[in-house]
Amino acid sequence: MADLSVNFAGIRAPNPFWLASAPPTDKEYNVVRAFKAGWGGVVWKTLGEEGPPIVNVSGPRYGAMHASDRRVIGFNNIELITDRPLQVNLEEIKRVKKEWPDRAMVVSLMVPCDEESWKKILQRVEWTECDGVELNFGCPHGMSERGMGAAVGQVPEYVEMVTRWCKQHTRMPVIVKLTPNVGNILRPAEAAVKGGADAVSLINTVNSMMGVDLDAMSPWPHVGGKGTHGGMCGPVVKPIALNMVAEIARTPATRTPATRGIAMSGIGGIESWKDAAEYMALGCGTVQVCTAAMVYGFKIVEEMKAGLSDWMDTKGYRTIEDFRGMAAPKVTDWQHLNLDYVVKAHIDQDLCISCGRCHIACEDTSHQAITNLVNGVRRFEVIEEECVGCNLCAVVCPVENCITMVEMTEGVDPRTGIAVGGHRTWMEHPNNPMARNPQAAGVAGTVAEPAE
Repeated sequence: MADLSVNFAGIRAPNPFWLASAPPTDKEYNVVRAFKAGWGGVVWKTLGEEGPPIVNVSGPRYGAMHASDRRVIGFNNIELITDRPLQVNLEEIKRVKKEWPDRAMVVSLMVPCDEESWKKILQRVEWTECDGVELNFGCPHGMSERGMGAAVGQVPEYVEMVTRWCKQHTRMPVIVKLTPNVGNILRPAEAAVKGGADAVSLINTVNSMMGVDLDAMSPWPHVGGKGTHGGMCGPVVKPIALNMVAEIARTPATRTPATRGIAMSGIGGIESWKDAAEYMALGCGTVQVCTAAMVYGFKIVEEMKAGLSDWMDTKGYRTIEDFRGMAAPKVTDWQHLNLDYVVKAHIDQDLCISCGRCHIACEDTSHQAITNLVNGVRRFEVIEEECVGCNLCAVVCPVENCITMVEMTEGVDPRTGIAVGGHRTWMEHPNNPMARNPQAAGVAGTVAEPAE
């Protein structure tokens, strides 16, 4: 049976499934229930400095995007950091850590951007004997207007400065939580590395508005007739998060500072073991879950653990480290893709239900490469002379594996008349005017192809 235990930046846990800093980790009652359900760790909901409690709205705090079957695929919140007194939170954290010493207990923090404020909060959090702290540089609403959260995370110099303060004033591992609301995730990630961060976690929520109430003519959800932007999470942000994780994981060692190799905790749309495994394949050592727990409850972790363990057993992976990061070296920039690679769509006639969606999509919006009639009879076949292998047909097909993309390994592509088997990227392709000057061609792209 696979070993799911992890050692993340020096923080040990029985499994990589942690609850993210959010309402599910706001109090002792919730966290104890989570640990009883089997979660390997939690990031306690963000604490602020001593003083008047944070005031949250007494009204709708959440909005959602639903699939056609009412499954929640996008989740938006306008929740702020904890509105419970600091000392109450600290006492509960200390008590839970003492009762559950084998579980990871990380505390999320957000205080004003001055060294003394961070020094004070760190001293008080150390008293709890928690395992580490996560610096919340991601919250895009409410707190950012006060010069905290994303207001810090969007400025690399601030990220580096605050991270360095925290490393100077605490013995605990420091995890920097990154905001996705930036043009290039590498900038704040590099700043975290410069500041001495032990790890990064990403992504925090995406700044968004979920909809408009056309009766009230107000953003939805609304409080007293008015609405605001909030932070979006859930399955819809997973592609954004995976891309940002990959960017950090693949940055070459020749780039200074190199983010490749820093411990990463993946966040964003994780609902299943497969979601978690994808983050881990790109380099994450743990994953953090919020939306799935809020929608389905804490027991969802049972399926996550069992599914990951079974898959690892099937693949022969004994520990998470056996496959962590294996996919990262295969992430590249467009100009490094093989432009001579040829695939053609293939329709399994035994599985085809003759719905016609592949034909409609290809005929109306792509390459007119799928028939709808053969000898006057309704039948869908691929016209290889027109097929570019874009796989739109496979994407829209409602029957799994009915349409597959088959690689051509010999012969001539009937569409282009070019022999298959070559390997030219845009860097060598004759249509690229820069290819005539290899030195000039090498400047294209944001991240150079790794030399190793």
